[in-house]
Amino acid sequence: MIKVPLTVRGAELLKQELHHLKTVERPNVIQAIAEARAQGDLSENAEYDAAKERQGFIEGRIAELEGKISNAQIIDPTAIDADGRIVFGATVELEDLESGAVVTYQIVGEDEADLKVSKISVSSPISRALIGKFAGDVAEVQAPGGLREYEVLDVQYI
Repeated sequence: MIKVPLTVRGAELLKQELHHLKTVERPNVIQAIAEARAQGDLSENAEYDAAKERQGFIEGRIAELEGKISNAQIIDPTAIDADGRIVFGATVELEDLESGAVVTYQIVGEDEADLKVSKISVSSPISRALIGKFAGDVAEVQAPGGLREYEVLDVQYI
């Protein structure tokens, strides 16, 4: 079975979503199905069809989350001792050598990745190029727009 890497925060968010689906969304959709059934003929009942479709989505998502949580390899970035090497969970500060722009990213699991909050997936091209590097190293990233070079300015485990 394949382990799914997650940070402690990412695992907590998945558990919260699972709890919400089980305690709020599932009972709501069951009630909506019951109300739609009470209206009579199910063959032409759009509310019933919509509620059943929503139920299928919720049950599928619950199964997906339970699978990810049970296969999770939870990694606490603050407990990592990688001697300054970039690893899963590390927060890195990079300088784009072409533009001089400085960016900071945390390398996280696929389900946690959100560029708006500077979290990039461990399987992204930039993460793959950074893994194993140290502060001062230059990483070459094959981006959609061509080859980009980033200098690693800092590596933190926060």
